[in-house]
Amino acid sequence: MVGVSGGVDSAVAALRLRAAGESLAGLFMQNWDEDGAHARPGGAEAGTLAASGCRADADRRDALGVCARLGIPFHARNFAGEYWAAVFEHFLDEYRAGRTPNPDVLCNREIKFKTFLDEARALGAEQIATGHYARIDCLDGRWRLLRAVDRDKDQTYFLHQLGQSQLAATLFPVGDLPKSEVRRLAAEAALPVATKKDSTGICFVGERDFRDFLGRYIPARPGEIRSVDGTRLGEHAGVFFYTLGQREGLQLGGQRGRPGAPWFVVGKDVATNVLVVDQGSDSPYLHSRRLASEVAHWIAGDAPAASFACRAQVRHRQPAQDCNVSVRPDGCLDVVFASAQRAVAPGQSLVLYAGDECLGGAVIAGTDALLDRLEGSRAA
Repeated sequence: MVGVSGGVDSAVAALRLRAAGESLAGLFMQNWDEDGAHARPGGAEAGTLAASGCRADADRRDALGVCARLGIPFHARNFAGEYWAAVFEHFLDEYRAGRTPNPDVLCNREIKFKTFLDEARALGAEQIATGHYARIDCLDGRWRLLRAVDRDKDQTYFLHQLGQSQLAATLFPVGDLPKSEVRRLAAEAALPVATKKDSTGICFVGERDFRDFLGRYIPARPGEIRSVDGTRLGEHAGVFFYTLGQREGLQLGGQRGRPGAPWFVVGKDVATNVLVVDQGSDSPYLHSRRLASEVAHWIAGDAPAASFACRAQVRHRQPAQDCNVSVRPDGCLDVVFASAQRAVAPGQSLVLYAGDECLGGAVIAGTDALLDRLEGSRAA
């Protein structure tokens, strides 16, 4: 069962499986209703999420067109209720706590490789396939998640929460191809999505302004913007609208007695509703060498060792960084990087690698950035 999204990557995944002689069908999953009627129990947001958001209807038509072109059966299911409960509620809770969540990681774990996999099996499929840019192999009886050949498109960062049973039932047919070859194969096969633009950003936000979207669910609470020395500089609309390292949207302009350098978010105090900023992209308040995580997930089932060296990413498309990892008795991680990292945001994912192999990862809980250390000392 191929997860046909209406995009070119899943279309070519289906094309390659058909060319290999596999018996297959396509399943389109709708994870968000544009009118919100099925996203929230009772349809409380019905009518507020206009067609400028997720293009579910258009994507479904494109997915149907791909299956028709390939001559394979087409199925469609609405998982909006499951998505709301498993992904979106957590997304909102994290923003309310002043953290920066990554819904794509949770969507892959809870929806695409759980709910979707269960539905595919109910329809008679033995395996699922998607258009993700990643690779899978099995070495000495253990399934491994590997980086895609096209490093610019690699999506293992978003797939690091998968486990052995999920990898054993999954195929990534485009993981060994560069994106240019995927486009060429789609055009050669006259697939209707060959030139379709890639989707970007968070699915349920679509083309809307993120602040307007989030404000529908979390009421804005204006508060003070302060410099790191405590000087009041302006007012923000709500600390949850901002993330560490952000420059846009502060509207501070020139400040009397201050240099003309741009301002960046370096901290958020949810309890006092204060946004903390500093000048310069290289502010020392933006840098950290250490982080602590929540309980880690290991693709192999267990950590490689109690302490080991590897490489890590704290955001998608970041070049992998050398680090040392220590696993605590409770399963959380202490990580020390070889060099300082910029704007490491609690709530985001730390993902660990050994060469091309993705080992797993964890949600970032805190760092040794200056403001994090100050907050920790206050809490103690």
